[in-house]
Amino acid sequence: MTKILFINPVGTDVFDSPMKEYLSHYTEPSTKLDVVSFKSGPHHLEYYSYDALVVPHILREVKSAEKAGYDACIIGCFYDPGLREAREISNLVVTAPLESSTSLALSLGDKFSIIVGRKKWIPLMMSRVREYGLESRLTSFKDIELGVHDLHRDESETEKRLLRAVEESIREGAEVVILGCTVFFGFYRDVQERYRIPVIDPIIASLKHAEQYVRVKELCGWTHSRIYSYEPPPASELERWKLSDLL
Repeated sequence: MTKILFINPVGTDVFDSPMKEYLSHYTEPSTKLDVVSFKSGPHHLEYYSYDALVVPHILREVKSAEKAGYDACIIGCFYDPGLREAREISNLVVTAPLESSTSLALSLGDKFSIIVGRKKWIPLMMSRVREYGLESRLTSFKDIELGVHDLHRDESETEKRLLRAVEESIREGAEVVILGCTVFFGFYRDVQERYRIPVIDPIIASLKHAEQYVRVKELCGWTHSRIYSYEPPPASELERWKLSDLL
């Protein structure tokens, strides 16, 4: 049995049950998936300051999951907040939507576009694309002028805007489209069937990425390198500085 924790890094549980139900159709039979959020904090991460505020909560949740016997954690925001930091302080498999979705897109087509809710989101996501070395494979970002909590308010309107953005992306040369928000869950299939190109749902991508990496870790021992980028902080420092919840 593989135990995976999906962390909604927001201070509301409004998405927890719908996401768990949705992802239950995509988990392997041997996977047990739990979905959690935080008891307080911002209800979305549409601003840099909100993104910064949740990283300490993410790190504590990942560390708690490790102690509770989970095999993997998914950080459920397309900004990939705290991804490197979580890998640094944990021995779990840790995945996040932007990295997982773009990794998958690379093998499905030469060029991909990312569709987001608001223009505000693009600079931080673009910095992640550059960080992952994928700028040359990105055709464009497209926004549909909807915030996180608007995406399921009128799903027919959201889909209409998505279709328009996908058409523009295809004209510009995109062979794969990534839906650039975890709250886009449920929209990919209709859009994909209409245009006959891969349309990647980021929470499915991060789930399958986590399942695959847990299996690879079991079979081959491949996990995050513990030198250079993911070298963990010294336990002596964490204890001395009263940061033992990261041990």
